[in-house]
Amino acid sequence: MTDDPVIRLRGATKRFRGASGVHTAVHDLTMDVRPGEFVAVVGPTGCGKSTTLSLVSGLEPASAGEVLVRGEPVRGIPAGVGYMFQQDAIQPWRSVLDNVAAGPRWRGTPKAQARELARGWVERVGLGGFEGYYPHQLSGGMRKRVALAQTLVNEPEILLMDEPFSALDVQTRGLMQDELLRLWAGSGAAVIFVTHDLEEAIALADRVVVMTAAPATVKASFDVPLARPRDVEEVRLTAEFLDIYREVWDSLREEVARSREQAVKAEGGRRVA
Repeated sequence: MTDDPVIRLRGATKRFRGASGVHTAVHDLTMDVRPGEFVAVVGPTGCGKSTTLSLVSGLEPASAGEVLVRGEPVRGIPAGVGYMFQQDAIQPWRSVLDNVAAGPRWRGTPKAQARELARGWVERVGLGGFEGYYPHQLSGGMRKRVALAQTLVNEPEILLMDEPFSALDVQTRGLMQDELLRLWAGSGAAVIFVTHDLEEAIALADRVVVMTAAPATVKASFDVPLARPRDVEEVRLTAEFLDIYREVWDSLREEVARSREQAVKAEGGRRVA
């Protein structure tokens, strides 16, 4: 990893205007991510974690502050960014192979070459033999493998992941976490991984960023000095993992409590009104 950030947020703020007025989702957000670094972002529900990804991806412009990718201000969707959402973007009328080939085709790759690239990635995510299947024929874990192949086939330099495994059962989720680490290793891609699961964040990341209750800003950043490669199930059982977990949770639980207090006050206000 170099010392020059590939992603840089400086005082980034995002406001949304709604029927009830202006809502500030994130405020004065400052964070760097270096090439090849895996950063997990945790925080209370609704604090603005997903908004942070939207700013980096160019899907939402910042209301104030700076968002830079490779040193350039984000004014649209930057080249080389892959985005994996909580809900997969698999097209039901396309086969597994054609879903994975869709990205390269959209970027102008000839059909035969795009399908060959897709076939390689279908194999790499463990779906060899399922190229001709359609989404309704796949399990939830298999659909996530397709979504992962869809994202990685374009070889992104920046990988944004918004709770991609949250809907999976515990066993399948662990398998997908290991699969992600295996495929990401050596790619040089910078990753921002948003999750509500602190164990998942620590098991995957080089660094865990804790966000405050809304409007979110960065409260603290914790290095994760666990050796790679990692087996996510085994690493959770180590004393080092538990030490890091306690340290991060001490910071995070204060924000979770604040978020709950805000929710109770808001609910009380609605009842009075």
